[in-house]
Amino acid sequence: MDDETPVLLRDKPTWLISQVATHAHRLMTERLAAAGARGYHFRLLAALAEFGPSSQASLGRRTGMDRSDVVAAINDLARRDLVRRTSDPADRRRNVVTITEKGAAHLEQLDSVLAGVQDELLAPLSPAERAQLTGLLGRILGR
Repeated sequence: MDDETPVLLRDKPTWLISQVATHAHRLMTERLAAAGARGYHFRLLAALAEFGPSSQASLGRRTGMDRSDVVAAINDLARRDLVRRTSDPADRRRNVVTITEKGAAHLEQLDSVLAGVQDELLAPLSPAERAQLTGLLGRILGR
C-alpha cells in the first residue's frame, strides 16, 4: 500500500481484505494455471479426497460451487482421468464422483503449489501471525 491510497480506504478492513483477496486470487490463478489446473479443480479434488465418493450436488454444496460449474469441472477432471463418474446404483439419475490415484497425485501437486502461494502472500508475517490471521478470518467467515 502506498501514500497515494486515501486514508479513508487504508483504514477500512473491508477495503484491505478485498485488496488482499484480489492479490491472492491472482497469485493462485496464475500458479494453478501453470500446473494445468483451476481453483475449481483443487476444490473438487480436495472434497473427494477428504469425504470420499460424492454426488455432483453434494460436491457443489461442499465446495460452494454452482451446479453448472461442478459439471464442467468434473467433465474436465474426468477427461484427464483425475476423477471417475459412475451412475448411482440407488438412483440412476444421479452420478457419483470418485477421485482416482492419478487425481490424488495431482491434488498433492496442487496442494504444494498452493503452499507456495501461501508462503508468497504471507511472507511479511511470522508463523504466529499467519496462524492468528487464519484464525481471525475463520471466525469472520464462520459468523
